[in-house]
Amino acid sequence: MIHFCKKVFVFVLILSSFLSCTQKRESNLDYVDPTIGSVGVILEPTRPTVHLPNSVVRVVPMRKDQFDDQISNFPLTNTSHRLYNVFAFMPVSGDVDNAIWNKRYEYGAEVMKPYYYSTSFEGTGNSIEFTPEAKSGYFRVRFDNKEDHYLRMGIFGNTGEINVKGKRVITGTEQFAEAFSAMKAYFYAEVDTDISEVKYQNEGDKKRLLISVGDEPKTVSFRYAVSYISIEQAKQNLLNEIPEWGFDKVKNNALQVWAKAFSQINIEGGTDAQKRVFYTALYRSYERMVDINEYGKYYSNFDKKVHESDAPFFVDNWIWDNYIALEPLHMILNPEMATERIRSYIKMYEQGGTIPSFALIFGDWPAMTGNFSAAWFADAWFKGLRDFDLETAYEGIKKNSLDATLIPWANGPKTVLDDFYNENGYMPGLYPGEEETVEKVSMPWERRQAVSVTIETSYSDWCIAQLASELDKKEDEQLFLKRAENYKNVFRVDKGFMWAKDKDGKWIEPYDPRFADRMYFTENNAYTYNWSPKHDLQGLFDLMDKKDGAEETLDQLFREDLGLSKFKFWYSQPDASGLVGQFVMGNEPSFHIPYIYNYLGAPWKTQKRIRMLLDAFFTDNYFGIPGDEDGGGMSSFVVFSMMGFFQVTPGVPVYTIGSPVFTKVSINLSSGKKFTVIAENSSDENKYIQKAFMNGESINIPWFTHNELMNGGTLKLIMGSRPNKQWGSEVVGKIPSSITFKSESVK
Repeated sequence: MIHFCKKVFVFVLILSSFLSCTQKRESNLDYVDPTIGSVGVILEPTRPTVHLPNSVVRVVPMRKDQFDDQISNFPLTNTSHRLYNVFAFMPVSGDVDNAIWNKRYEYGAEVMKPYYYSTSFEGTGNSIEFTPEAKSGYFRVRFDNKEDHYLRMGIFGNTGEINVKGKRVITGTEQFAEAFSAMKAYFYAEVDTDISEVKYQNEGDKKRLLISVGDEPKTVSFRYAVSYISIEQAKQNLLNEIPEWGFDKVKNNALQVWAKAFSQINIEGGTDAQKRVFYTALYRSYERMVDINEYGKYYSNFDKKVHESDAPFFVDNWIWDNYIALEPLHMILNPEMATERIRSYIKMYEQGGTIPSFALIFGDWPAMTGNFSAAWFADAWFKGLRDFDLETAYEGIKKNSLDATLIPWANGPKTVLDDFYNENGYMPGLYPGEEETVEKVSMPWERRQAVSVTIETSYSDWCIAQLASELDKKEDEQLFLKRAENYKNVFRVDKGFMWAKDKDGKWIEPYDPRFADRMYFTENNAYTYNWSPKHDLQGLFDLMDKKDGAEETLDQLFREDLGLSKFKFWYSQPDASGLVGQFVMGNEPSFHIPYIYNYLGAPWKTQKRIRMLLDAFFTDNYFGIPGDEDGGGMSSFVVFSMMGFFQVTPGVPVYTIGSPVFTKVSINLSSGKKFTVIAENSSDENKYIQKAFMNGESINIPWFTHNELMNGGTLKLIMGSRPNKQWGSEVVGKIPSSITFKSESVK
């Protein structure tokens, strides 16, 4: 008997062990947690957006952040990352009184996936589910109680209307982005139960209505599609994507689409928390750009016309944020789509006359600074993405540099400030308290940002010079190479800092490198912008060596005191979040900075800093994003850095090596090849590279090329707990440049 019990016990142990081993996650998608970062540390929280990759319909519950226990409604789509929602939808129950029109409802437990959302409402007992298609969506509502039930609908703006047609059809039109270049959105929807009554908040005004669906417990389905062309086109979009009832079929399709996307990068090692951070970051990297072609035609607000075309038309790109990591990530994962995005920008130029700054759905939003389409185009070209009209693209970015205004947050032709820049090689700053004289400068907040404009234009012009060389435009190449050195005009060697100059060429005093109120800098201060000439790091190092030296200056960045209380510091530069000394993890201009140690012969410091920054600021909780996420701008940095490499200079097709979080990362390329990063022994303790091998051959440089990645192969790193200060130390003076890798990038 005892012998038998032992056998049973052993069998149970084996079975339990087998079950625990087999109860693995079905796909990488299971690691995604849309609540990560959903409470903003200082600025905007992330949103748990439900959508298909790079698709029009993006739905999110409307609330302040994840701490907010009430939801007001669900938009039928978000037209541009966190800017404009259209067509509010909400199931409500009870007596019709003044409160019901604006009531927010306490929600219970939520299920949040990229492909699916559900929650219940504690006051009514109602529940709601949503799942998306590309240009359409499907809500399923459960009314649990015996009382009057309604679908509450409305518009978010001031112009538009919603109409009920017959017993089961609802349509709507809404004008949005009225403060910019206003355009219209349309929807067509069907319900699977008869509409018994329609009540408008204000009779004769069809902006808000209650659609009665009875007074018994029931499930009501609502399927719809949106269009930027017409209601009829919205109906056609619905027929193309969700032609029949069946919520689970749509949900399963959305799941499969996302599962395929997430199968492109597979990881081993690391903790579950790190996997959640990684795959959630990857999910956010698919929010934008979005293709608004509606089955053979699209509406462009760049020329306010409907165009017949079978090609995608991608919009919604904040290029200041996204050229750094988001666009480079998609050049690896989906080169064809990356090329289509650039072709869309070129179409916008042909339609509207300028290469956009932020190419939103309603047109060009001239946000931020710089001419970063030049960096994006150059980066793609030198990575071998050649299927776009370079001549036309070049024409547009050259026009932006020489003929359009460089003033932040402004569009239009040159001003006296631009003439000054073209003649003197820097944007002049004003003294504290000096009155602005140029009407086009945005006041009182954005201002000239004189030093940032100078540095960022230098980089953009360097990228234009590289493309001029490709097009054999020798005079242009020399012109833009000269302009690429303009950043030196605002580097004060005796102080070791980027510094503002007045119109007479004198250094502005008083001046504090810690201070940035957009008089001189964009969202950050001189400590960050010291490192922005990423196109000429050797030239920058040479300037710094005349003071304290580049490596010592970089060390001090992470140690420098704020010089004043945090609340005062953040009052003038709230975007400078995620602080380590004066280093700013929460804003895009800082992303490349920890990797600069690789070019100074101290890659172990890159490894140390990157791991610390990832561990400290990118966690799997509500506070897991240190700044504005910007629709993939920050998340794509996380994807790269956790895989173990990053591109310092878009336009130079080279990735520099950091410290991989996982022991193995496999990237399945669209060509069918695979690139693998193996970080043997990698752990929280073992973050330092001891040895490195590319395809079995020992390497002693902390970078590799885009060509090596896209050809497939294996980067193997042996990790340890102590820095190997010899590995990668002999690279000073060997910084990779566009000249080095031009010929290789087109293989």
